[in-house]
Amino acid sequence: MKNRTFRKDRLAVTISLAMGAAMLPAAGLQAQEDSAALEEITVTGIRGSLTKSMDVKRDADGIVDAISAEDIGKFPDTNLAESMQRITGVSIDRVNGEGSRVTVRGINPDYNLVTLNGRQIARTTGGRSFDFQNIASEMVQGVEVAKSSSALVPSGGIGSTINLLSARPLEIGERRLQFATKGVMDESSEEANITPEFSGFYSDTFADGTFGVVIAASTQERESGSQQGLVGTGWRSFAGTVDQDWGAGTAEWGGVPQENQVNRPGEGDIYSVPQTTVYKFEEQQRKRTNGQLVLQWAPTDDITATMDYMYYANDIAKQFNDISAWYNFGPSENVWTDGPIATPIIYSETYGAPADLSMAAGESAEAYRGQALGVNLEWDVNERLSLAFDAHTSDAERRPDSPWGSDALLSTAAFVRTSATTDFSEDLPALSVGGGNDVQPSDMLVTGSVFTNSRDRSDIDAFRFSGNFELNESSDIDFGMSMQAVSNRSQMAVVQRDAWGGAGPASDLDDSLFPADSIQDKFDVATGDFSEIGGADVQNVYFDWDFETVRAIAEELYGDAIWPGLIGDCGTQFCPSTAYDQATDRTTEETTTAAFAQYNFESAIQTASGEMPYELSFGLRYETTEVDSEAASPTYDSAIWGSANEVVLVNSGTGFLSQTADYDYWLPSFSFKMDVTEDVIVRAAASETIGRPSYDAIKGGTQIGSLARVDGGSGSAGNPALLPLESTNFDLSVEWYYGESSYASAGYFTKRIANFISNGTVESNVFGIANPAEGALVQAARDAGLTDVNEIRQYIADNFADDPFVEVGADGNVVITGNPATDPEMTFLLSIPENGDRKETIDGWEFAVQHMFGETGFGVIANYTIVEAGVEYNPYLLQDQEAMIGLSDSANLVGFYEKNGFQARVAYNWRDDFLNSRGQGTGANPAYTEAYEQIDLNIGYEVPQVEGLEVFLEGLNITDEYSRVYGRSSLQTLGLYQGGARWQMGARYAF
Repeated sequence: MKNRTFRKDRLAVTISLAMGAAMLPAAGLQAQEDSAALEEITVTGIRGSLTKSMDVKRDADGIVDAISAEDIGKFPDTNLAESMQRITGVSIDRVNGEGSRVTVRGINPDYNLVTLNGRQIARTTGGRSFDFQNIASEMVQGVEVAKSSSALVPSGGIGSTINLLSARPLEIGERRLQFATKGVMDESSEEANITPEFSGFYSDTFADGTFGVVIAASTQERESGSQQGLVGTGWRSFAGTVDQDWGAGTAEWGGVPQENQVNRPGEGDIYSVPQTTVYKFEEQQRKRTNGQLVLQWAPTDDITATMDYMYYANDIAKQFNDISAWYNFGPSENVWTDGPIATPIIYSETYGAPADLSMAAGESAEAYRGQALGVNLEWDVNERLSLAFDAHTSDAERRPDSPWGSDALLSTAAFVRTSATTDFSEDLPALSVGGGNDVQPSDMLVTGSVFTNSRDRSDIDAFRFSGNFELNESSDIDFGMSMQAVSNRSQMAVVQRDAWGGAGPASDLDDSLFPADSIQDKFDVATGDFSEIGGADVQNVYFDWDFETVRAIAEELYGDAIWPGLIGDCGTQFCPSTAYDQATDRTTEETTTAAFAQYNFESAIQTASGEMPYELSFGLRYETTEVDSEAASPTYDSAIWGSANEVVLVNSGTGFLSQTADYDYWLPSFSFKMDVTEDVIVRAAASETIGRPSYDAIKGGTQIGSLARVDGGSGSAGNPALLPLESTNFDLSVEWYYGESSYASAGYFTKRIANFISNGTVESNVFGIANPAEGALVQAARDAGLTDVNEIRQYIADNFADDPFVEVGADGNVVITGNPATDPEMTFLLSIPENGDRKETIDGWEFAVQHMFGETGFGVIANYTIVEAGVEYNPYLLQDQEAMIGLSDSANLVGFYEKNGFQARVAYNWRDDFLNSRGQGTGANPAYTEAYEQIDLNIGYEVPQVEGLEVFLEGLNITDEYSRVYGRSSLQTLGLYQGGARWQMGARYAF
């Protein structure tokens, strides 16, 4: 189809000219009139980047937004995800203050397909989402976010398909060399050191422009930190009509007089109680290295061969100290909010015997590695037929990077806590501990520890054969087939010593190991007071002790006392294990074969004032997918009750399971585009798309926690037979390109989604483990009139010390093993993913304006996205629900100035509250991320004395915003994460 081919060639020429123009010194708008009176405008810098992005949007067949680099290796933001959040409808999740995963139109990251040059790349997340922290922005020249689908695009992106574009040397067309260096200072770190970042880019062509090469590299070191106020594993929620000893209940409220409950919840309410209160202080070091090689060869005008290779390495290490008070859910005095969701504004417990004030320390270190190799061959067979072949292989892994494993925790405690109270009236929970501020180093003793080795591996092999055949002057057809095999393997081995009641006396440890530090001085966020319950002081003392030093001492003192479970490679349980064959090892193979075709047609509608050109496409894609899952998980044969609330399960080996499943889909698509006037374009699109279940959900096997509570345990099981989410999508938009680099657009979208996946909960007596905390000996103590768990344990020690299933230690601690002959089997609540019958409609509006104020150098970008769901998560229900995670409104406002070699940009981003999880550590309880806003700053100046040299300053989160997560009520704080501003100063030189 000659007209269509001409349009594509014209776009390619436009992009090539724009990229060439970007290699000139920034000079705003330049004009030159030739002998034919043809005006050529060359645009560079910020304005040039926005013009290129606008051209991609305008010329696209469907609903597409884009971001283009201002220059080679010069992306608008230091992180790709942070750049993409400027696009209408795009929101991001941040990890340690840096953009990590991308949500589009309220569709969470697992259902947005990320590709590199059109190819799916292996992940290090263990799921389907892509972590943008792994790739430096200097490695990418553009990003296209396709919000509507077509038959030519691989399936998997219900929200969007995000395509990262690397540089192509034959498009650049000339030698290009650039170097950049930065100094990075992150104010969230206690150290606040300046760390280096370097990048380089080289491109050139040879042999009369028929061969080209691109070499790019980047390395960055970063030190950061966070100060966190947490509610441990979450909040526990109950119906007000259920008699529970969880801080509330009905008749006697767990034995507490009703007058001790201020504004007691009613019978129709759902009430929630906190699991714990924790203050955690973390430091992180990251080193990221990226490399890229692109080779192109065009021996003739009709053949182009491209080979591109990308590599990344990202090493992340963390160290933390924390202090926590765990609630035992005994008699309590609380101040409650009104229902129907009742939340304690103040939650307080008092203990007959001193409980533990825990202070843990730990380290984690993981290495992320990934690479992708692709080969592409394009051949214009003749004027009507073109063919292409593409093959690629990609792999990624996440592995432990420390002698202490991927994650290590060692706990110490002082048994001085006579009471614990948390005030939830402020964003940061305020903890008061009876006797807590009087704690001394001489009170500290070693308790439990956990050393975890966890790793993921992903491999992708794929090929694609495609072509285009011109039927006539106005129509053509795209066609092709593809095959992709994705392999994912997850392994985890946990070495856990459940000595939470104490591994030895406090006298074993020297006082000098525990230097005191202040808690409240580390937070800029206000905490509540305790005037309503007697003016108790907020906890302000904790010990900032060194993990490795105390670990070595603990290993020497207690390494011979082996607890049930894996031993660890060191043989003492004070180190991790690489015995994955005795732990959890799960593999999933997913093979997808596809065939596709798309008919394209273009014409024009004649009107009295002229003609309105239009283009339309009809496509159909057929895919069939096979899933093979193999899983090995730990099994258990007995249980030991060694402390008040925890029951330890004894590992008995490994169980193995293999499962298979398959499904297939026909996926139609349609798109329409019309130039109503020279400046106004209307678009419409419709499609059927699928979003595949997470890899974790389709992995087989049953896995339970090795540490249960007295009333039972919990676990999970995969389901390889899960079907993908199915979505029927409609889009309609209007775009007005009213000036040079200026436009306004409005769009409406709707998605009808079915096959939602939620976690069903089933009770199971898997493994048939006798529960000693509900057995005959416990019943004997209850028959004697005892109800307090510590008193029950002491009664058993005093009266049944000769029982073969009871062991009383020299320190008086009692350990009770389950007796299969007299004790009931332990009940486990297993979470199993399953497809639901409910269908949900998500619809919304997108509004965007990009405006340049003439020749002043000033410009502004503003966009706003409204997203609504027909059915949202209902916090008044206690079971898991089929709700979409990540749904929220969002907005951006960017102002910039660029003229005479100086440029400045201030960007504001806002995202409203959204559901980030349907489960906490306590089960099917929701978690919401509070509305968040952030301001970023970029300033650059081209040094006139040195052509090609630019100095710059970049600031992220310059107003020190913090993020917060909460539960069923906004007062149910789950986590407050305080970070800080990140500043980068550097220079860039190009020639």
